[in-house]
Amino acid sequence: METEYNYVTKLDVKFDHLERIDIPQMVKECKDKWFNQTLTKVNDSVVRVGIVEGEYHWHKHDKDDEFFFVLEGQFLIDLEGDSTIELNPGQGVTITKGLMHRPRAPKKTVILMVETSAIQPTGD
Repeated sequence: METEYNYVTKLDVKFDHLERIDIPQMVKECKDKWFNQTLTKVNDSVVRVGIVEGEYHWHKHDKDDEFFFVLEGQFLIDLEGDSTIELNPGQGVTITKGLMHRPRAPKKTVILMVETSAIQPTGD
C-alpha cells in the first residue's frame, strides 16, 4: 500500500524549450505548503521548482542523485547519522543516491532541483 502525503507534486513538464520561466510569478500564485513543479526537461534530467515550508518525510533514492539550490529562504536537509546540511540563498548541494535524508524548511523557501526524469520524488 502506497503512503499518501500532503504534498502537491506536479511531474508534467510545464515549460517547453525556449519558453520563459517566471519563478517569482509561480511563488506569488502558490498557496500550498509543499509544492513541486517540473519546469523543463534537459536531456534525461528535469529541473523542478519547490515552494516549500515545513517538513518532508525521511526517504532515499536508490538509483538517483538529487541536486538542491536555494533561491529564497532557508533549506535544511537532515541526513542519516544525525547531521544536517543548511542551505541559504545562493547555496546548493547534491545528495548522493541511496542516502536517507529529510528535507525541511523553517519558513517559506524556494528551491530549484535537478534530478533524473525517472526519479520518484517521495523516495524508493
